[in-house]
Amino acid sequence: MRTTATHTPKSIQAFKNQLLVWSQQFHEVVWLDSNKHQSKYTRYDAVLAVDAFTSIQTDYTNGFAKLKEYQSITNDWIFGYITYDLKNDVEQLNSNNLDGLAFPDLCFFQPKKLFLIKGNTVKIKYLKAVDDELETDLIDIEKIENHQLKISDKVSENPIKIKLRIHKDEYFSKLDKMLAHIHRGDIYEANFCQEFYAEETTINPLETYSKLNKISQAPFASFLKLNDKYVLSASPERYIQKKGNKIVSQPIKGTAKRSTNHHEDQALKYQLKHDDKERSENIMIVDLVRNDLSKTANKGSVKVKELCKIYSFDQVHQMISTVVSKVKKSIHPVDIIETTFPMGSMTGAPKVSAMQIIEDLEETKRGVYSGAVGYFSPKGNFDFNVVIRSILYNATNKYVSYSVGGAITAKSKPLNEYEECLVKAKAMREVLES
Repeated sequence: MRTTATHTPKSIQAFKNQLLVWSQQFHEVVWLDSNKHQSKYTRYDAVLAVDAFTSIQTDYTNGFAKLKEYQSITNDWIFGYITYDLKNDVEQLNSNNLDGLAFPDLCFFQPKKLFLIKGNTVKIKYLKAVDDELETDLIDIEKIENHQLKISDKVSENPIKIKLRIHKDEYFSKLDKMLAHIHRGDIYEANFCQEFYAEETTINPLETYSKLNKISQAPFASFLKLNDKYVLSASPERYIQKKGNKIVSQPIKGTAKRSTNHHEDQALKYQLKHDDKERSENIMIVDLVRNDLSKTANKGSVKVKELCKIYSFDQVHQMISTVVSKVKKSIHPVDIIETTFPMGSMTGAPKVSAMQIIEDLEETKRGVYSGAVGYFSPKGNFDFNVVIRSILYNATNKYVSYSVGGAITAKSKPLNEYEECLVKAKAMREVLES
């Protein structure tokens, strides 16, 4: 049982900032923030989970079975991540590319302390709380002054030298090979990704996240700390949500840059909406998501609620579709994730062939990138983002990484794809070079 309390701070934004600073004392932290983006699918404005009571950490071997057992036994809130490499548990695949980050393939924890923010109200749920612990923590949180919220003016004390894992000419060569697979009929579409990285680099994770979040204001932002490993994410994409018997997946395919000129910005948005290539990319992935959801759905319940709708964020316009289904109460929540993972927007179609070709042409093990960060509730509900537009950091290895990618189809032009990657990478580069 959890000790539960409700708190109404004077300023919810100030309280959110104070919570993030206060959370840094713990080894395990997951912060999820919608940045005030509201939709009928938004359950909480922000969530903080800290301080593991129990946890699971494993490689991909039987990863989903182990997560299923842990979630069932715990029967409580659990928070964590699933890496892209859990594909090897779902299919006969492997991940042999370079891995500078060395994150475990799967990691979840049951938090002792949980804060659920909706509107101006904070629901606080403590596990195994001692006398007055909750009240003492609230006093400590609200003691944090404005000047303490600003950790430093810099992400790093030294200049960060960002390197490309795949240089421009090599990128074009690899895309030619990808297009050859498409023209031969091996695949229809594949998401091809490249890594930008920095070695022997120390950053301030909270300052880095704060700057990235300020630039992007994304609806599925997350700050994850598990000992020396960090995920600093400004993700615009929901992977999958379960609320009761309703499942929602919102794949993104289609990106256009923003402009400070209103008329030019509207023109860019219009062009994206009517771009045949971008629409075909999105529709192919929607078909894949529909097929994945049908594996656990009640017959006839898979529906496309939004097709190729344009959403505008601070950095980019995005084409997003919304696919929903309904499931029986007897379906285990982990089974729903296992049968839809990895998310189609980060693989391609057909999914297995695309993943095989991706592994062959990419240079870096994806790990947490294009995996998912999120939570399960005691009732078996869940919500997970797609880890994109994110900076990953191994503090012990002093290794910083961010990856970007794009969907390659028969209509893809290599130069346009390369430039789209740079648009997606802009926010992360700005933050690290600030």
